[in-house]
Amino acid sequence: MFLSVATTHRPATDLGFLLHKHPDRLHETELSFGKAWLFYPEATEERCEAALLLDVDPIGLVRGKGQAEGLLDQYVNDRPYAASSFLSVALNKALRTAMTGISKERQQLADSDLPLEAVVIPLPLRGGEGLVRDLFEPLGWAVDLTPIETIGSGAGGPRYGHLRLTGTGRLSSLLNHLYVLIPVMDDAKHYWVGEAEIDKLLSKGEGWLENHPAKDLIIRRYLRNRGALARIALERLAPETANEALPTEARVAAEEALEAPIRLNDLRVDAVVQAIRATGGTSIADLGCGEGKLLYRLVREKWVHRLFGLDPAIRELEWAAKRLKLNEFGGPPEGRVTLLHGSLTYRDSRWAEADVAVLVEVIEHLDEDRLPLIERVVFGETAPKSVIVTTPNADYNALFPNLATGAFRHPDHRFEWGRVRFEAWAARIGETYGYSAAFSGIGAVDPVLGAPTQMAVFTR
Repeated sequence: MFLSVATTHRPATDLGFLLHKHPDRLHETELSFGKAWLFYPEATEERCEAALLLDVDPIGLVRGKGQAEGLLDQYVNDRPYAASSFLSVALNKALRTAMTGISKERQQLADSDLPLEAVVIPLPLRGGEGLVRDLFEPLGWAVDLTPIETIGSGAGGPRYGHLRLTGTGRLSSLLNHLYVLIPVMDDAKHYWVGEAEIDKLLSKGEGWLENHPAKDLIIRRYLRNRGALARIALERLAPETANEALPTEARVAAEEALEAPIRLNDLRVDAVVQAIRATGGTSIADLGCGEGKLLYRLVREKWVHRLFGLDPAIRELEWAAKRLKLNEFGGPPEGRVTLLHGSLTYRDSRWAEADVAVLVEVIEHLDEDRLPLIERVVFGETAPKSVIVTTPNADYNALFPNLATGAFRHPDHRFEWGRVRFEAWAARIGETYGYSAAFSGIGAVDPVLGAPTQMAVFTR
């Protein structure tokens, strides 16, 4: 993949001062996934162009992953060739000082608007030409995009393009625009995206992102569509518009934000781990594991021998795999953690050997008329020795100052039960499938309304 920047400012060779890279030399940068070279195809007083060529090692990307399922897909893809987060990382490492806008020899020039041109080949078009224009034109860059016809372009149009940007601006601004927006066009990242990524985004987006008409889309895509992180980023960027700007699907952190002041998520994980340990089980299935927060905690426990994580969302499982460093150096031994794509409404023998099944804040996301299917699969057909279920205590909702009367803690909740309703449900399961249930609360207990989360430990 290839990226170049050029100027016709005279003398154009001043570009070397701004990039901190001499035009007469070949500059090499070692990366964990390959190698990058920066060189000058042209360096005259009339025009100077600096090119960053990135060579990604496709074998190195999957080295150490053994004969994992889908290994061919890991080799045969566009990652070594299409402009992506790999290119952004290389850009930042090779030209980090230039991106800050600092130049010891030519600071006045670094602060000046210059005639600039940038070329990116090949740029993924996940969103089409219209999205490319929506991203770059509001920043003052003229867009010249030539589609690249490839195998698989299909009716949806070309998947890649030759991008040429022209305009007048600070070189550091152009570099930062490219750093942020290339992964946005690719709509993917090659590394785990956590809260530290918000700092990178806001740092590189300083001075332009807050006023960009597509800032919501940029934030979501840059953060791999992780709603919780997108909400935090938008609140930091524009606190007064955070809730209104993000679409419904991006507001997935409402429950976490509501419960954050009482650290309920941390308390819930601690309580569940203690409950699992008390059962004596060493093989655990986290049903509805999401991005793997509980699995990440359990994998560090020496008494846990085997872990299964089941979730219907592929993207969540991808995040869980990255969080757990599966098939990576420093991750768990092969076979200790197995992530499964599947649904709780169907019997699944892949996790049937688990001693303990755990459903942490899962049942309230299902329609009540579908619960009997879950009950039959978990308690009837698979029937592990112990099942642990946590769910919000609706009685406690009255104590949340920002929660309207009758509202749920999360927009995706289909119901929220009080303690009486939860215990009645558990009693029916016990009668039907031969389990006894012990109840406890998680979080600070109100003498009248109970704890914010309720937990039942079922024993067969």
